[in-house]
Amino acid sequence: MPSLLQNVAFDCAVPVKLARFWSEVTGQPVDDYDSFYATVTLPNDTVLYFARVPEPKTVKNRVHLCLRPDVPRDVEVERLIGIGARLVSDRRKPNGQGWVVLADPEGNEFCVLRNAAGR
Repeated sequence: MPSLLQNVAFDCAVPVKLARFWSEVTGQPVDDYDSFYATVTLPNDTVLYFARVPEPKTVKNRVHLCLRPDVPRDVEVERLIGIGARLVSDRRKPNGQGWVVLADPEGNEFCVLRNAAGR
């Protein structure tokens, strides 16, 4: 029997702050938090788990999330920058293909793809 993805864990300095950012990204509430952890549960029951660690992020992510918005990619990129994301790399192409790499407030990179209508 295959395994199911239960959690995606983020090491961070301030769990509730990062959970609130990802709550805004996903439209899902922060479920639970204290000074050591916070969680956001996605509609498919996967949990984004934010754990406090003492060391800062120092290198590029080896794994990252790719988001497919339900609005045009450019609209979503602007929204995410407005709530605290930072532009890392713009890989959009003139023909509409490509993606945008952003970083959350603690530097964790993620991509924004085209929405389903843009495919």
